[in-house]
Order: sequence, then structure tokens, then C-alpha cells
Amino acid sequence: MIRLILPAHLRTLAGVGGGVEIEVGGEATLRSVLDALEARYPMLRGTLRDQVTGERRPYVRFFACGEDVSHQSPDGPLPEAVASGAEPLLLVGAIAGG
Repeated sequence: MIRLILPAHLRTLAGVGGGVEIEVGGEATLRSVLDALEARYPMLRGTLRDQVTGERRPYVRFFACGEDVSHQSPDGPLPEAVASGAEPLLLVGAIAGG
């Protein structure tokens, strides 16, 4: 099971109180985790990545084991600590402004 920590607005949209756990078949990649998350919580489709291109939305970041993995290949393996559920995958809404 992969543990995900969602930002507050996505927890509200998904109707969950805290983090979620997702079962991923095969290798744990960012793409497979997001596919599983959107399959379990269809109301999140389009909030983290574009529904047509599959690209990450601007101002959305993904952190695994304290490292920003947002710009890594979505098909690259996630760290073992995340894949095993020892560490959560953080989904963070970035803030911009002046």
C-alpha cells in the first residue's frame, strides 16, 4: 500500500479526513499511483494532471522521501520507502505570488 498525503482542498473534494492508502499493481511509479488514486477517487481527475495530456498541473508538486519528484519521469520508479508504504508520497499545491 502506498500512503498519500493530499492537500486540504483535495481531501475535502475526495471526502477523506486525512491521508489515503492506494494499492498499485506492478511497479510503483508516479503515473501508476496517480492512475490508482484517480480510479479510486474519480472526483480528483483533472486536479493533479491534465486529463488529455497526462501532464502535471502547474503549481502541483510531488515529494517522495523529502525530494521533489515533480519533474522526474512519471514512469520512473518511486523510492522503495514510498513503494513499501514506509514513507508517504506528498502531493502539495505550490503557492506563488508577490
